[in-house]
Amino acid sequence: MGEPRYSRRTLLAAIGVVIATATGVATYVSSSGAVEQQIATADKVRATPVAKPVVRIERVYSAARHREVTLAFYLPAGANTRGLPMSILLHGLRGDARHAAVGNLPEVLTAAVAKGAVPAFGFIAVDGGDNYWHENVPGDDPMAMLLDEVPRWLKERGYGEPFAVTGVSMGGFGSLLYARRRAERGDPIAAAAAISPGLITAWPEMAKRRAFKNEGEWASLDPLRHLQSTGPTALGVWIGDKDKFIEGTRRFIREVRPQVGTVKSGGHDDGLYRKVTPDVVQFLAKYAKRAV
Repeated sequence: MGEPRYSRRTLLAAIGVVIATATGVATYVSSSGAVEQQIATADKVRATPVAKPVVRIERVYSAARHREVTLAFYLPAGANTRGLPMSILLHGLRGDARHAAVGNLPEVLTAAVAKGAVPAFGFIAVDGGDNYWHENVPGDDPMAMLLDEVPRWLKERGYGEPFAVTGVSMGGFGSLLYARRRAERGDPIAAAAAISPGLITAWPEMAKRRAFKNEGEWASLDPLRHLQSTGPTALGVWIGDKDKFIEGTRRFIREVRPQVGTVKSGGHDDGLYRKVTPDVVQFLAKYAKRAV
């Protein structure tokens, strides 16, 4: 007689018995769909859980802002925080430290660090108000807080000094202004990443935000009027082609020629931010050096 012939259904049923026995499940599996489900379930059990970023929140008093503010630390899972390089993270208009991490930025960072694709670094966000990161209201100076208080707060907690600044929208404007102020102090920051920066080209539009006393003050701080003011700082700029700030940002990219100047399909929203966060992390990682 020839070799016995088995149908596909019979073979799958047999595989089902083996799977059930190996996993200690008493129920026999007798259909291909059930076998596939059993295999998928077993694979899920064996899969290594994806590491989640660490988020630490606390409150501190800012003498520069004359109020308590929130500090938010966004850190890759498992990283040694002693001397960990940190990028300041600046939120947008009507934002705050708790919501400064746009898109999936902490998750992308954590995944990249876990894979060994980038060195470990973190982000520190702080409440900055709605005045484009400068002293629009007397006695409330978020830029002084960034320059003078944030480094001390990091040192007190064992982190490294800020090596970079990252900002979105109003925070993108603020990141370029911060880079300028650091360069003016003779202590330039290594890198500045501006995501959908609020680079407005007309005063009537900027005036709606009530963030500057007058057009002259805005002109004195506007990155578009001070294109070479960031010194040797490496600049990265990302924006969507349908973003409301596209005109000013295109001009900035064209005239400054930053190390990274990317225009992607998208608007001023989470969809665009998620597209660019892998590039932002890779850009910043090139300049992250652990303090010794």
